[in-house]
Formats: sequence, C-alpha cells, structure tokens
Amino acid sequence: MIDTDIEAFGRELDAIQNEVKASLGARDRRYIKRAIAVQRGMALGGRALILASLPLAPVFPLFLGTIGLGAASLGISKILENMEIGHNVLHGQWDWMHDPEIHSSTWEWDTACPADQWKHSHNVMHHTWTNVMGRDRDVGYEILRVTDKQPWKPIYLAQPLYNAVLAMMFQWGVALHDIDLGALRRGEVRISHVRGQLAGIGRKAGKQLLKDYVLWPLLAGPWFLPVVLANLTANLMRNLWTYAIIFCGHFPDGVQVFSEADLDGETRGRWYLRQVLGSCNITGGPLFHVMSGNLSHQIEHHLFPDMPSNRYPEVAPRVEAVCAKYGVPYNKGSFARQLGTTLRTIFRLSLPTRRRALAA
Repeated sequence: MIDTDIEAFGRELDAIQNEVKASLGARDRRYIKRAIAVQRGMALGGRALILASLPLAPVFPLFLGTIGLGAASLGISKILENMEIGHNVLHGQWDWMHDPEIHSSTWEWDTACPADQWKHSHNVMHHTWTNVMGRDRDVGYEILRVTDKQPWKPIYLAQPLYNAVLAMMFQWGVALHDIDLGALRRGEVRISHVRGQLAGIGRKAGKQLLKDYVLWPLLAGPWFLPVVLANLTANLMRNLWTYAIIFCGHFPDGVQVFSEADLDGETRGRWYLRQVLGSCNITGGPLFHVMSGNLSHQIEHHLFPDMPSNRYPEVAPRVEAVCAKYGVPYNKGSFARQLGTTLRTIFRLSLPTRRRALAA
C-alpha cells in the first residue's frame, strides 16, 4: 500500500470509531449491567449448587451431577467475569458512563493479577506495541517461541509441555506477566520496583486462594475437599478457555510480526494497519462471542480497544469491508482452525528452524 492509501484506510477506521462513540447510550448501559447481573447470578447459583450437592453424597450419581453442574455454572461465571466484564471494564470501555462501580480506575477482577499491573502490561505495552519484537512481551509470553523470527534455544524443546502447564495455570502466567526480569537485568528498573510488584501479586493471589480454597470450602464443614475440587475445576475451566481465546487471537497462521525499525515514522494509519496484520478473528455465534469477551473480534479490539465490546459484532463487517477495499488481509477462521494452527506452530517451533527476516 502507498502512503496515501494507508492514511485513507486509517481515516475510514477513525470514522467508524467516532460514529460508534457518538451513539453510545442507554442500550449499551443496559448491556453491561445485565452482563454483570447474569455473571453474579451464575456465580452465586453455582456455589449454592455445590453446597446443595453435599447432602446428596450417599446417592453418588445425583451428587456428582449436582456438584458438576455447580462447578460448571461457577466456571462459566468466572469466564464471563474475566473476559466480557473484567478485561473490557479495565480497558476503559465503560468509563463513558461515569459509573464509579463500573470504571477502569476502580474495578478489581476475579483473578490473581492485580488490575493496575495488568493495565500496564496489557493496555500500555501490548496494545501500543502489538506484535513488535522486543517491545510486545505478549509475543511468546516470554517463555514460548511463537514465531521463527525468535532465535531458537534448547529450552524450547520442552515448550509443548510448559505450554500445556501455562494453559492450565493461565491466570498465574498473566499475574506474573508485568514482571520484566530482562529490564531488571539491564538496569532499566530497580529491584525495589519488582519487589513492590511481587508484593501486590502476593496480596491479590492470597485473597483469591483464601476465597476459593479456604473460606467457601469451610462452609461445607466435613465436605471441605469436594468444594475445593469443584472450585479448582471452575478455575481450570476459566484458565483453559481464556488461554485458548487469547492465543487464537494472536498466534494462528497468517499473523505478522514486526521489528522496532518498522515503527519509524509510524502514523495513525500505519498503526491501524499493524493492528490488523497482527491480529486474528474467530468466527462463531452470539453466545460464543460473549463467552470470548468478544475477543473473537480481536482485530476490532486491537483497532478500538476502548470501544464497548458489545459493539464489535456490528462494526466487524464494516472493518472487513474497509480492509477488502484497500487490499489488507483480514484474518478470520473457525475456533478449530485458529487453535489448531496455533498449537501446530508451538509444536513446530519447539524445534530449530531457519530464521527469516522480519516482516516489513
């Protein structure tokens, strides 16, 4: 694309964003309040079902079905809270309402990562430097090789194994994501800063562990362990789903990676272009999109990170049409396709490959 086309491309995307911002109102407010009410209802209902299942222990099939249903309801509520609510509230998508209870400056979500650290590692670092090697620490999450532009090291031979561990414990990987040990080694941050971050993680993680694995199980008395296992199952559901959706938006076939040199003189139009080329969408129905936090519209999210997530499905066809008009690839595919190519890449790049030049 020539420069004039890139800037025209950017202006058309600006127009979409400005149009949506001007139209925000009552229906959007109802959406997020309803989402929060549904999520909290499912969380309370799930925990109630878990506790209600315990007297049914002598009738094992009935006990197993009831506690399983409770764990599933709790797990879905955690997914909704993490993806469609927490992630998007912390992006400032709902700050326009000026509601002190649903605001990026006050929200604290149900996960081990403190909100302030996540807003730095994700909102600032990732969304500013999307797919820029050496800047975007989401490229490989610093432990995986997800592009052959990353030099191969022997430790990557084990990455299929620790990728599986990361998926199962994803909230803990996210919690540690803002800890930049490379910057510490280079003297760019002080050890006191890192200690402060670790202390913040410790306080937040302690509250999460206390809530799910001590306080709620204590309510069950002698059935402490089944409640622990049900809560563990709910958190595992959330971790695996969150991992899958996020990786499907960033690492499938067709994603481009950039060098810092590519950012020289980057305009608004070129920033938009980098967001599209560095992101992938996942096709699916309305329920799938809500359960993904509308991060199934990862392209639109990277273009408009502070746009309320309920608007992504309606702007996605318009964004795709603008991309088609200017010949910009718009990467979308089924959940199976995006996850399958991501996992294939992770397994393939655990082995040495010939390194190519960085994308222009």
